[in-house]
Amino acid sequence: MKIYTLHKKQNLPITVDQAWSFLSNPANLKTITPDYMSFDILSGADRPMYPGQIIQYIVTPIGGIKTKWVTEITHVKDGKYFVDEQRFGPYALWHHKHFINPIEGGVEMEDIIDYKVPFGWLGQLFQPVLVKPKLEEIFNYRKGKLEELFGTYGV
Repeated sequence: MKIYTLHKKQNLPITVDQAWSFLSNPANLKTITPDYMSFDILSGADRPMYPGQIIQYIVTPIGGIKTKWVTEITHVKDGKYFVDEQRFGPYALWHHKHFINPIEGGVEMEDIIDYKVPFGWLGQLFQPVLVKPKLEEIFNYRKGKLEELFGTYGV
């Protein structure tokens, strides 16, 4: 069983409170997800984030194929971090840690995603040519969208 990790960091010129307010609101996921993915929250985003929260989405990651994705918010420390884990969806494992760290002049946002692709050796074959590039594309879009919304750090 091969588990992959995607690790991303981004600095933004905003306060911890601003970062937390935006990132901990599940409704904002649509804003930072590429439009072509047709991201739609079905349920669970009607309250502030809390441990045990179940959020259901429909997403179209590849080739117009709609996929239902269900995540659970498993850990929350206000203003510091939260963790979402897939309960049902396209991955065999999805564990996403979101950290917000204060730095001089803003915040450092850090995402650590541990994931396992489905379909055994066949999934592992597609991981470097399809899955990893798609995740990189999604998180690069997210980085650009957050800079568009909040500005660029150090400029």
